[in-house]
Amino acid sequence: MNFCSRCAAQTHATIPANDNRMRHVCTQCGEIHYENPKLVVGTVAYFNDKILLCRRAIEPRSGKWTLPAGFMELNETTQEGALRETLEEAGAQVRPIKLMAVYDVVVANQVHLFYLAEMASESLDPGQESLEARLFYEHEIPWDEIAFRSVEAALRHFLKDRQVHYSLPVDHQSMR
Repeated sequence: MNFCSRCAAQTHATIPANDNRMRHVCTQCGEIHYENPKLVVGTVAYFNDKILLCRRAIEPRSGKWTLPAGFMELNETTQEGALRETLEEAGAQVRPIKLMAVYDVVVANQVHLFYLAEMASESLDPGQESLEARLFYEHEIPWDEIAFRSVEAALRHFLKDRQVHYSLPVDHQSMR
């Protein structure tokens, strides 16, 4: 950061008084510009015993499968953002149930939050960030084509705990 977003003067990197990290500080007004992790919000959405995945149309990892998720916007809650992203990426109407998983993605300066959500119907209408949206039985999940580790972790968490904690049906074909 070269210029202050408050007064447009130059900034310099320094450790402010009573702080322990390098920050960009305005040379004129003294504004301290903090850099914080971005929140990525999404859903593990299901319909009966199928799970919703979207094939990415954008980088990073274009062509890979992911849960519907994206960056939280200003003036929305994490849950509202997760529902918005699910609608934008998959065209799916969902009912949120609860916050299911939180993952710290330190290397990307992000925190990923996934809500468990029930789909109102099997109807899907993928948006411009998705090549396609599809419902998968557990045994059909393309594990080798999952875009992000947090998505894989959220899927495995859901599949492991769905019957015990969520009272959801199990795909018995995958248990053979």
